[in-house]
Amino acid sequence: MRLANTLAIAGLTFLFACQTTPPITVPQVPVIQAPQVPQGPPPKPKIALVLGGGAARGFAHVGVIRALEQEKIPIDMVVGTSVGGLIGAIYASDLSSFDLEWTAFQLEKDDLFDFGVLNAVTGMGFAKGDKLEAWVKSHIKTTNIENLKLPFAAVATDLNWGYKVVLDKGPVARAIRASAAIPGVFPPVQHQGKILVDGGVVDNIPISVAKAKGADLVIAVDISGNVGNTNITNLLGVSLQATNIMFALNVEHAKREADILIAPAGIGDVGMLDFTQKKRCMQAGIEATKQAAPAIRKAIDAWVAARTRSAIPAP
Repeated sequence: MRLANTLAIAGLTFLFACQTTPPITVPQVPVIQAPQVPQGPPPKPKIALVLGGGAARGFAHVGVIRALEQEKIPIDMVVGTSVGGLIGAIYASDLSSFDLEWTAFQLEKDDLFDFGVLNAVTGMGFAKGDKLEAWVKSHIKTTNIENLKLPFAAVATDLNWGYKVVLDKGPVARAIRASAAIPGVFPPVQHQGKILVDGGVVDNIPISVAKAKGADLVIAVDISGNVGNTNITNLLGVSLQATNIMFALNVEHAKREADILIAPAGIGDVGMLDFTQKKRCMQAGIEATKQAAPAIRKAIDAWVAARTRSAIPAP
């Protein structure tokens, strides 16, 4: 009996030993790849500086550009109307705020306005505009806009049809003369097959032009505030004041589209032909820009952060 049990146990042991043990299946755990962070420098926004019209108050634009340079805030494009076009073109020609400031300090009213009694009687304005164009030719050595060191556009108005005209090619001097042809002060300018007057008639702060040309962020400078003037004594004064009101009104809607709006304070009482307040206007531009610098950097950082996030693929 004991022998039989022993043999039975031995047989069972042999039987189980001969069976193949099935493999153990281990569940597959998916491998999660870490998001790939884009290599290289972070993206940079294309920043446009848009300079509005306002005649002699335009010296504030010089201060704005100087302060932006000091704050190391880059400018990738300039768009300007009227005096904004003039100041913008000077800067776009050599990218030096020091040279711009020096040129501005030397600029006098008689360099730009060739007033004459017969002009108003026989022509379409109190000044001919020849001096303005000649001055630009003598101080901006680059002949054509497309050859300036910085992308630039001046804005004018088609007098016949009321259209906004963007001048980003062709002679710099002619474009500036057209963009700054204040109605009643300068005669209209024939250019590119059109009759043109001051761009401020339709768009005194052409933010939309900068965005249409690819700007990611727009810093706009408004010098049209405070239109009050109780010292209007002649027809020229009437023309200038009417222009000032027109500029200020069309800015009200356009300026809402700016990413950063700089409005130099304390220059609202500067007359459109008062070239004696250069230093005051420049200083106002410097102070307003330094105050706006943190907001500009914040807007740049926000743009970079948004673009960086969008460049990281979803896991």
